[in-house]
Amino acid sequence: MNILTQKFQTKYDTAPFSQIKNDHFFPAFQEGIALAEAEIDAIVNNPAAPTFENTIEAMAFSGDILDRISSIFFNLNSAETNDELQKIAQEVSPLLSEFSNDIRLNADLFAKVKAVYEQKDQLNLNPEQTTLLDKKYKSFSRNGANLSDDKKLQLREIDKELSTLSLQFGENVLTETNAFQMHLTDEKDLSGLPEGTIEAARALAKSQDQQGWIFTLDHPSYIPFLTYADNRELRKKMAIAFGAKCFQNNEQDNQAIVLKIAKLRFDRAKLLGYATHAHFVLEERMAQTPEKVTSFLQDLLAKAKPAAEREFKQLTQFAAALDGIEQLEKWDGAYYSEKLKQQLFNLDDEKLKPYFQLEKVLAGAFTIAQKLYGLTFTEIFDIDKYHDEVTTYEVKDQNGNLVSIFYADFFPRKGKRNGAWMTSFKSQYIKDGVNERPHISNVCNFTIPTETKPSLLTFNEVTTLFHEFGHGLHGMLANTTYPSLSGTSVYWDFVELPSQIMENWCYEAEALALFATHYETGEMIPMDLVEKIKESASFQEGMATMRQLSFGLLDMGWHGQDPSGISDLKAFETEQFAATQLYPDVKENAMSTAFLIFSKAVILRVITATNGRKFWMPMLLITSKKKGFLIQKSRQNLRTTSFLKAARKHQ
Repeated sequence: MNILTQKFQTKYDTAPFSQIKNDHFFPAFQEGIALAEAEIDAIVNNPAAPTFENTIEAMAFSGDILDRISSIFFNLNSAETNDELQKIAQEVSPLLSEFSNDIRLNADLFAKVKAVYEQKDQLNLNPEQTTLLDKKYKSFSRNGANLSDDKKLQLREIDKELSTLSLQFGENVLTETNAFQMHLTDEKDLSGLPEGTIEAARALAKSQDQQGWIFTLDHPSYIPFLTYADNRELRKKMAIAFGAKCFQNNEQDNQAIVLKIAKLRFDRAKLLGYATHAHFVLEERMAQTPEKVTSFLQDLLAKAKPAAEREFKQLTQFAAALDGIEQLEKWDGAYYSEKLKQQLFNLDDEKLKPYFQLEKVLAGAFTIAQKLYGLTFTEIFDIDKYHDEVTTYEVKDQNGNLVSIFYADFFPRKGKRNGAWMTSFKSQYIKDGVNERPHISNVCNFTIPTETKPSLLTFNEVTTLFHEFGHGLHGMLANTTYPSLSGTSVYWDFVELPSQIMENWCYEAEALALFATHYETGEMIPMDLVEKIKESASFQEGMATMRQLSFGLLDMGWHGQDPSGISDLKAFETEQFAATQLYPDVKENAMSTAFLIFSKAVILRVITATNGRKFWMPMLLITSKKKGFLIQKSRQNLRTTSFLKAARKHQ
């Protein structure tokens, strides 16, 4: 008996992680696919005339066991992976792709769906049912249901290959990230680095039975090093290593994979009747067309470029005056930006960190959720966790009813991918009168605690926690009938709205008073620091916007045209970056080889500002529904900011 295919005998039906072994997964996937296929066969072979209930609704609730297995497995493969899990992922992804196509290319099933769709105006459906019907129909019509048999076969082959290549791409990025370490033994090389960063590097070296200090490409190590290390050559070494991931002509090189994925996506779009992959994706986004996206990109570029060039000139002059730097390089940007910010605003992130102890910040987010939505979060210790660092919470409403289970996983480790994301181990849905509540997870890579200090967050990490928690609340508060429409299963260019609402509280004194207290003295953060945080919010946002525009232009470059003629990845990138380039190019670096749009499909996000205008922007997808360019209202001015507000420091 495989525990993954049985009903879990656990509190709140939570995943029994301690009982799940790696060798459970592959047979569980096989059994889950077989069970789902049987459910689909029952729908197809039902002799009754197709109705919303016996076709659309029946499909919506089919495959629940397979969905649960997939959620557990792929979440672990992102947050706590190992060689064995990665091997299983390579084996099961083609099976899942084939199963998905077995459904979407099933002519008899599509005929039933189409029959219901064509009579939708007479069915008296509620809005949720109408949305489900529309999505089900489009999942067939947009993905090959109307193709001839020979073209359906081509589509299957493309999808199978894409599923394998996308996984391999992500695994290569993780391997390259883990492979690099900079081991320092001379204390003078630590000049400028914060005490906490040094202590963490010493602890890592000690854990490997090494003397000195070890720095890595994990964000809590990499970002402080690029921001504070006085040794320019060491900053250069770190920056080049970060930008060279999977661009080193070794076993993890992703250049050929990128070219192949781009070509396969284009071929798939053409097969389905679309001009490009961007046309295919954007049809189901609020932006709708590549033309709208391109127009917006160019309009924003025209407005942002003058400001970015002024800011870059100011930064160049500052670095020259301070240290005689003749040419500002990419590994200088974060370092001199931080010093310039300190000079202009008398604001140092290291002075803020003592007021942002992780546990207090999280408690503050919980309190705000209680004030806004009547939720209470109680840590519980009687459900399984997939890692000791994970904390688990019981989320209830003001009447004591269970709303959700919440998993919080905040620190980097070898088996976890970089970035920050929200995901779920179980979706919310209503079936047979029972409202199944969701199991939601926030996964981040924050500053780790040391022997002498708890985890003290940068302000960027604070906003990231609130941002991801906003996505988490979106999932926790879900209350829909069908699992495929639940929680964050909305247009992916709209899904950022709840996260932005939460993130904006980080700038409000009323909210900061709930959690921003000194970890040693308990003193509340001084209001003058709060005002400086607000004043500095738009610092170098022109440059940040240009950086994010480069992401969008590269994304559209790969997916908005026929990529067949691209043979030199680096040369292609250089061409795409020409309009947004501020720093000199680094010949050892490429972005596309670690650009996560190649592990998931291109997406777009939309944020509706408070004045009612809408803004569109191409995005990279970190994992399932995450991150990128955000536009939000700040006081009287719209300001643009990239994910973590430090994306410009990451490449």
